[in-house]
Amino acid sequence: MSRRDRLKGLFDDTAQELAAANYEETSLRGSAGPVRTMALTLGRMEEESRAMEAALLSGERIVELDPDLIDSSFVRDRLADQLDIEDELVQSIAENGQEVPILVRRHPDDAERYQIAYGHRRLQAIKLLGRKVQAIVRQLDDTDVVIAQGIENSARRNLSYIERAVFAFNLELKGFERPVIMKALSTDKTELSKLLSVAKAIPAEIVRSVGAAPGIGRRRWMALAQDWNGMTAARLAKLIASQDFRAEESDRRFELLVAELARKEAKPEATEYDWKPKTGGKIAGRIKSAGNSFTIALKTGDAPDFGAYISRRLDELYEAYRAGKLQAGE
Repeated sequence: MSRRDRLKGLFDDTAQELAAANYEETSLRGSAGPVRTMALTLGRMEEESRAMEAALLSGERIVELDPDLIDSSFVRDRLADQLDIEDELVQSIAENGQEVPILVRRHPDDAERYQIAYGHRRLQAIKLLGRKVQAIVRQLDDTDVVIAQGIENSARRNLSYIERAVFAFNLELKGFERPVIMKALSTDKTELSKLLSVAKAIPAEIVRSVGAAPGIGRRRWMALAQDWNGMTAARLAKLIASQDFRAEESDRRFELLVAELARKEAKPEATEYDWKPKTGGKIAGRIKSAGNSFTIALKTGDAPDFGAYISRRLDELYEAYRAGKLQAGE
């Protein structure tokens, strides 16, 4: 078989593999957004395959590079993508060699180095095996890189829902317009809005602590995002810092997080007591404390303007309180 025919077959196989992957994802997630995503991905992958084939057959060569000269993409998509020597991909390359080249560009900030557009997991596998990596070097701008990165994710190992959300949010933070992000993720305007709303609602620290959670889909992440509030992260701090939590698989960490949020905390007992100044006077107060509620009722007696005095200094008192917390490291 000629090199030309072998390359053509390589791209045809990739398109078939993509179709199978997207069929499986559609079966698992339902029919609305994922069906549109599948159609967009198939069309875009076919277009990219034709472009790559044409470029290769017109003279673009596959070269061998030192993996240590190749840096990762400027925008992260996966939350946990570290391979080990036992990984199926590593073993496959060890036995059969690297069948599909990676795509790189010259590093925009260092002419002696390269930056990967797609093939991240293959690059990791080849580093573990201590081999040279086969690569196509192409002139690409930043938009080309993120779209190629999206193609890799669709064709090889699909991003989980939260990884897609984080990838979309990272691209937005880097100034990419929504049409570019939609193309990179093979999604539509409505679905992209949902992805961004999830990534913006749930703090990055929480997402990192949970990880990719491949078995947790859109509905459960959206439900968590909708229930999120300012007090939630503080409540979860002890859980996500525990060794037991970290030892669990990613999907299980999500389950533990949701279970903790659903657990009803015991309400602190209400307290109520009287106050009088130690220096004497006719002023007196009744103080009530119950959970997040704190009330002071004053009988001002011989200090009728004391209540107004306190009100004017509430901002000052609150800032002093916060400063003390920060100094104590709380």
